[in-house]
Amino acid sequence: MEGSQVAVVMVPFLEQSHLNSLLQLSHILASYNIPVHYASSSTLIRQVTLRNNHHPSNLSSHIHFHSFNLPPISQPDFKPDTTTNFPTHLLPLFQASAHLRLPFSQLLQQLSPQFKRIVVIHDCNMASVVQDVKAIVPNAESYSFFGISAFSLFYMFWDGLPQKPFQLDQSDIDPTRIPGDDGFIPPEVMEFVLQQFSFLGLESGRLYNTSRALEGRFMELLEKLTGNSEMKHFAIGPFNPINLKSSEPEKQRHECLEWLDKQEEHAVIYISFGSTTSVSDEQNAELAQGLERSGVKFVWVIRKADTADVFAEGGVTKAGLLPLPEGWEERMRDRGIVIREWAPQLEILGHRSIGGFMSHCGWNSCIESISMGVPIAAWPMHSEQPKNAFLVSEVLKVGIVVKDLGSLGELVMSSSIENVIKRMMASKEGDELRNRAVEMGEVVRGSVAKGGASSLELDSFVAHITR
Repeated sequence: MEGSQVAVVMVPFLEQSHLNSLLQLSHILASYNIPVHYASSSTLIRQVTLRNNHHPSNLSSHIHFHSFNLPPISQPDFKPDTTTNFPTHLLPLFQASAHLRLPFSQLLQQLSPQFKRIVVIHDCNMASVVQDVKAIVPNAESYSFFGISAFSLFYMFWDGLPQKPFQLDQSDIDPTRIPGDDGFIPPEVMEFVLQQFSFLGLESGRLYNTSRALEGRFMELLEKLTGNSEMKHFAIGPFNPINLKSSEPEKQRHECLEWLDKQEEHAVIYISFGSTTSVSDEQNAELAQGLERSGVKFVWVIRKADTADVFAEGGVTKAGLLPLPEGWEERMRDRGIVIREWAPQLEILGHRSIGGFMSHCGWNSCIESISMGVPIAAWPMHSEQPKNAFLVSEVLKVGIVVKDLGSLGELVMSSSIENVIKRMMASKEGDELRNRAVEMGEVVRGSVAKGGASSLELDSFVAHITR
C-alpha cells in the first residue's frame, strides 16, 4: 500500500477530553505508513504534543502538528454547575472554533498539491469548521468522528426525531426507558451542538470509537437511521492501546502503579470523574466518608474540571483547592492514594489489583474500562453520560449505578456510596460483574486483534481512503 499517495488531516474538538481519541487514531493510521497532520488551536496542540511524546508507539515522526492562534477568549469565573456538572465555562472556547475555518482551509490548500488525496477526519462538533472542504480542495474528502457510544448516539438522534422513519424491533430497548438529555446538557450548549450537526451529511463517511463486537446492533440502527446507502460507517475502536506492555520499559512509572504492585488482585477501586467534571466539596466529603466506611482500598483522582487554557495561571487545579475532611487523608494513608493531577488511567485500569472503576461514564473511560475487563460503578454527571451508564449497567451488564440516572443536583449520601462500593468490591454480585467484564474485555480485545471485527473494519477504511 502506497501511504504517500494520501494524507490524513485530524481536526479534534477544542476540549481537553476529546484530544486523546484522535491522537490515538493518528498513531493507528500512521502504522499504515500514512502521514497524519493534526490541526488545532495553539494551546491544545501544546497539550497534545506533550501527550504524544509519551505515546507508547514509535510513530511520532509520521504525525505533523499545526497550531492556529485563537483570539483572546473570555474566561468566566470558574463556578462548578452543581445542577448538571457541565463545564459551561468552556462554552466560549467551543464557540471560538469558528475562527479556525479560514486557517484550516489554508492548510488544506497548502497540502493539496502534495498528495493524490487529502482525507479530513473531524470531530462531529467541528463540522462547521470543515464545511468548505469539497468546495476549495477538489482532491479532499471528509469523515466525521463520533466520540460517544453508538448506543448513546442512536438514541440521541432517535429522541430528536418528531416522526420516526422506521419501527424498532421488539427485541430493541424501549426508548422511554433511556435517560433523556434534558438537564444534562445546558440549552446554550445544545444549541451549539445542533448548529454543528446541521453541517453533517456533507461527509463521505463516519468513524466511531467502538466495536461491532460490543455495539453491533446500535451500529446497524445508526446506518439504518442515516438512510443514505452511500454513507460509509466504520466502527474501528477501541483506539486506546490494548497491549500496555508495549510501553517503554525504562519509562518512569507513576507512584500509584508502584503502590498497586503491592496490593492483592482485584482489591482496589479506582475513582475518577474525568477532566470536564467538578464535584462540590460537600459531595467529595460524602464520597470520602463512604469510601472510608467501605473498608476498600482505593486510588482516587480528585480534581476540578480543566479550564479553557490549562497552561494559564490557575489553569491547572492546585491540591489546596480541593479540601477533604480534616484528618481523612492521614487516616487513609495505608488504605489508598489520592491524586490531584493527571493520572495514567489506562495503566491503572490494566493493573491486576484494580477490581472496579467508579466513573462519570464518559465514553473514553467506559471503553477503556471495558477493554481492560474492569466493571464500572456508574456515576454520570452530564452530556450523554447517563445513556452510557444505562448501556454499561442494563445492556452490557458490566456495571452498577451509583445514583439514579434521572436525578440532577441531588447529593449522593455516604451510605449509598458505601453500599455501592461494597457491592462491587466485596460481594457475589461484584464477582459476577467482574467475570462478565473480563469476558467482555476479551471480546473487545479480540475485535482489534488481527482478523477481528474492528481490525477488519480498520483495514477496510484504510483501503477505502487509499483506493
